[in-house]
This record gives sequence, structure tokens and C-alpha cells, in this order.
Amino acid sequence: MEEAKRKLISVVIPTYNEEDNVIPMTETLTEIFEKELARYDYEIIYIDNHSKDRTRILLRNICSRNKHVKAIFNARNFGQMRSPVHGLKQAYGDCVIRLTADFQDPPAMIPVLVREWEAGSKIVIGIKNKTEEGAVMAWVRRQYYKLLRKITDIGHIENFTGFGLYDKAFVDVIRNVHDPMPYLRGMIAELGFDYKTILYDRPNRRAGKSKNNFYTLYDYAMVGITSYSKVVLRIATFIGFFIGLTSIIVALVYLILKLIHWDWFHAGIAPLVIGQFFLGGVQLFFIGLMGEYILSINTRVLGRPLVVEEERLNFDDDTPVAS
Repeated sequence: MEEAKRKLISVVIPTYNEEDNVIPMTETLTEIFEKELARYDYEIIYIDNHSKDRTRILLRNICSRNKHVKAIFNARNFGQMRSPVHGLKQAYGDCVIRLTADFQDPPAMIPVLVREWEAGSKIVIGIKNKTEEGAVMAWVRRQYYKLLRKITDIGHIENFTGFGLYDKAFVDVIRNVHDPMPYLRGMIAELGFDYKTILYDRPNRRAGKSKNNFYTLYDYAMVGITSYSKVVLRIATFIGFFIGLTSIIVALVYLILKLIHWDWFHAGIAPLVIGQFFLGGVQLFFIGLMGEYILSINTRVLGRPLVVEEERLNFDDDTPVAS
């Protein structure tokens, strides 16, 4: 009797300057699959975002020794949003696991994710039990998610970094979405199946430095707002109407007071200056916000690819390249 075909699990790992982590990560994953998940076939796909250290050299050596490991080298750094989603699209396993190279997404949780998947969950995601951020940054993040929940129609996932398992059916949906500014959290909430969450304690990085900074976090936050909310632009309309109406009322009150008390009522310059600066501040804020929307529209209209690949290692010649 012919043996049933074994299921294939794809593990996608984005890298950027992770020379201290790629070898330990590969060894850890290989041990997990050979000891705890031996009944599955597996592939490990590294997608390198144009590292400046020895990451690519090490990945070449790993790929030459282990055919289970594949690598995609980007032609330049395409950012933390685009490169991981492109890597997800290149995985054709029965399920795809996404984790970081720095061990902050614990590889030891992979068997747990797989068990939940085999139990019927199409998407199993890891939610940080607590954040390693400072109190101020944690408060800002909480307020951001509260804002998103109020101004969007989909449920955004708090304390979710992308770590999780995605069934082939959902990955096929992602493959057919051609968005040069992908927001994975929003995609899961908007396009995905019902998902199961698993809490975990996120450890510190094993080695290297975090690639996140204020600009990358701001960029990610604005993509989340401009991709899934039109409420903010409508708020600008309402505020503009309110300020205009208030200005008319104040002008009428000043006119009446001046006519009634012509000799002693002096409007003064202060109200004019305060009103001018207030109105100018409101205008600049919403002009900047409209600029974010226009930038988002412009990027999507241009239709550029998620990334441009420079080289692939250990991929079959007939493996399709999803854009």
C-alpha cells in the first residue's frame, strides 16, 4: 500500500544583519522537526533584506549543507512590512510558520502551533503576554490600538507581531493580494479565517540589535490607519465645519458687543492671534494627515512589486515566484 504523502511545513524567517542568529536558529529548527515533528516534511525559508554583515555568507553555507534550507536575497532593503509578506507568498507548504530570526518568537512553540492546526484551526497566532517596552511606549501602543478599534471596522490584533501558523488556504489568499504596503495584522482580521490565539512570554533577543526605531513604528502605525479607516478624514470635515460655525458665532457676538458698548469695548489683538494660530495648527495637522493618505494611494497606484529578488538558493526551477 502506497504511503500517504507527508504534510509539508514551511517556516519563513526574515533576516537583516542576523549573522549571530541564523546558524543557531537553523540548528534549533532542524532539531525540533527531526525529534518532535518527524512525521512532517519541512523547509526553512530565509528572506534576507540586503544585510550588511555576514548573514548572506552564512546562509550560503547553510544552504549548501542542508537542502531543507532555502534563501531569498533581496536586491535592497525593502522594509519590515514588505519583505516578510513576500517571503510568506513564496512558501507552498500545507501550512506556513512565520517567526523572527532573533529567537524572540520562541521556536519551541512550533509543536504547539502545529497541534492547534491539526485540531482544525486555520490560523494560530502568538500574542505577547507582556511587552518588553518601557511604560511610556507600552501606553502609547495601547492608545494606538484603542484608536484603531474605534476608527476602523475590523478588529486589530493587539500585541501581535506576525508570529504564528497560517494554513495554506489563507496563504493562497495573501498570494492573490497585490498590495505594495501590506499590513499583515489587518489582513488577518479582514481576510482571514477565525484565528486562535496563544499567549507567550517574549524573551529578549538572543543576539544583535533591534531594527525598530521611531520612524519604522510610525510608518507601520500610519499604514494601519490609512489602509483601514476613512473616519479620520471625515473627522477633519466635521472639525472644519465646527470651527467655521464657531467663528461665525464669535464674530456676531463681538459685533453686537461693539455696537452696544462702542466706547469701552475693545476686541484686542490677542483673540485674533490665538484664533489664527489655532486654525493654522488644525489645518497643518489635517494637511499632513491627508498627505499620508495621498502617499498611501500613490504607492498602491504605482503597483510596484513587494520586493525585487537578487538571488534564490535551493528553490526548484519550477517553483513559482509570487509577486
